[in-house]
Amino acid sequence: MRKPWIVGLLLAGVLLGACGDPESGPEAAPPSPAVGTTHQRAAASPSTTVPAEAPKVLYLGDSLAMEAQKVLGQELRRDLRADYTSRPYSGTTVCDYLEGTGAKSLVPDGDKAAALVRSLHPDFVVLQFWGNAWGYTWCMDGITHADDPTTYYKRYRADMARLTEQIAAAGGAARPRIVWVAQGPDPITPDRVRRVNELYEQQAAATGDVVADAGARVSAAGARYTWVQYLPCDAYEHEHPAYCTQPGRDRTALHLDKDYLHFCLAPTTSTPKPCPVRSPGILRIAREITRVIGRAAAAG
Repeated sequence: MRKPWIVGLLLAGVLLGACGDPESGPEAAPPSPAVGTTHQRAAASPSTTVPAEAPKVLYLGDSLAMEAQKVLGQELRRDLRADYTSRPYSGTTVCDYLEGTGAKSLVPDGDKAAALVRSLHPDFVVLQFWGNAWGYTWCMDGITHADDPTTYYKRYRADMARLTEQIAAAGGAARPRIVWVAQGPDPITPDRVRRVNELYEQQAAATGDVVADAGARVSAAGARYTWVQYLPCDAYEHEHPAYCTQPGRDRTALHLDKDYLHFCLAPTTSTPKPCPVRSPGILRIAREITRVIGRAAAAG
């Protein structure tokens, strides 16, 4: 069995391949016509509540957000008429979006969460991270899950609370609601994902924010934290066959053979960019985030 640190080194190649140069703009890649050409024409999901007033949504995160940003924008604009902005940076974690980190952050000052809240005045700030358990970003000060899980969770919790405080202070009387995106299964550290998702739930409950359990949409029924590469096609994928990637077997692919982390069905590159191909896992995640925002916005 591979030791965690060896697996971490292997995974580093995947993460850094998706990371590239963090200074390259997250919107630099043009939208691909291969993304969402079918579902863009579909009506809003019956489970999506359409609020009376279109919400303003800000999407931040790591390579998972980088690959999903175009599809999420399409879903939010179509279903909720949302005013949408995304500023993901591959290879990051929660602390990278904190103000006051200086040169230790992969996110430039102008794209810190609080700075964007002050300039854009969003109603919702969506935060999606894999969790950066292997020490890829300077702001974690070398703390990794593999070496010291207790300190890792303590630091992650503290960074979440601090980022919430900065977003709240930046929003003032018009404080945006934070949407923490719960992670999908991880075959290497499944308990870590469970614990991090619990931190999201606890933080959201303490501050009146919400959790979008998008990770459940890329998990097998009855096995929330068991990693799978394929899942049975859901109702939407049956209606839109381009997303049911193996219709003869009634299943769809979530991951490439050599990348268990990302949901884009195109290989990662040295230049971070939105996913250029139809990818059922990304669409499932985006639809769940959209559903949760629609419900929260309608509730007021």
